[in-house]
Amino acid sequence: MKQKEITLNTLLNSNKIQLSGDEIGDEHISTGIKTPMSANAFKLSDDEKMKKIEFHFTEIMETLGLDLSDDSLKGTPKRVAKMYIKEIFSGLNPANKPKIALFENKYQYKQMLVEKDITFYSNCEHHFVPIFGKAHVAYISNGKVIGLSKLNRIVQYFAKRPQVQERLTNQIAIELQNILQTKDVAIIIDAKHLCVSSRGIQDNSSATVSSFYGGKFEEEATRQEFLKYVEMKTNY
Repeated sequence: MKQKEITLNTLLNSNKIQLSGDEIGDEHISTGIKTPMSANAFKLSDDEKMKKIEFHFTEIMETLGLDLSDDSLKGTPKRVAKMYIKEIFSGLNPANKPKIALFENKYQYKQMLVEKDITFYSNCEHHFVPIFGKAHVAYISNGKVIGLSKLNRIVQYFAKRPQVQERLTNQIAIELQNILQTKDVAIIIDAKHLCVSSRGIQDNSSATVSSFYGGKFEEEATRQEFLKYVEMKTNY
């Protein structure tokens, strides 16, 4: 039986809860596994999007009272626009999705493969401030394997969009399950949220950990083996 996706609306309707936009952000709620996108998300080209962002960011800076004739500031709107489209939010565009080639598992390696300490940078969709940390990814081959660097690229692709950590964790895991044609995938993400440390509660010492365990990783022994590898000290 297919598991029904639990969305924010389902939770609110079942519990008759009314939350404001501010409360949704502060409570760290995600509205679903898919990144919310408008129907015309790709109507404009990247260049057209950058021009619009540059225009509107100019207005934001001027509203803040900044002098854009200053040499240090006058190029900022254009730099921000390019950064948004070409870098930190490039994962919104499916055209930037990494191309993945599958290979036969000719070595007959049947144990878990772990790629740990994958550095990523993302942005909180509630306040547009950074989320950064490490992702640990594991899978057990079902006859197919992918290049190691592709695991990093998949993490980076989904991180480079406005995110909630729980959604990021699930998106990476589901993508890997689909690519590798196996449920045997595990993800742990350990991250710092600047929406917690630089604003709001301003707690600079806390971190957020999220996880996904599919297939054989739902078994206690396999999950513990994965955790052991993640905790293992590696010195180079």
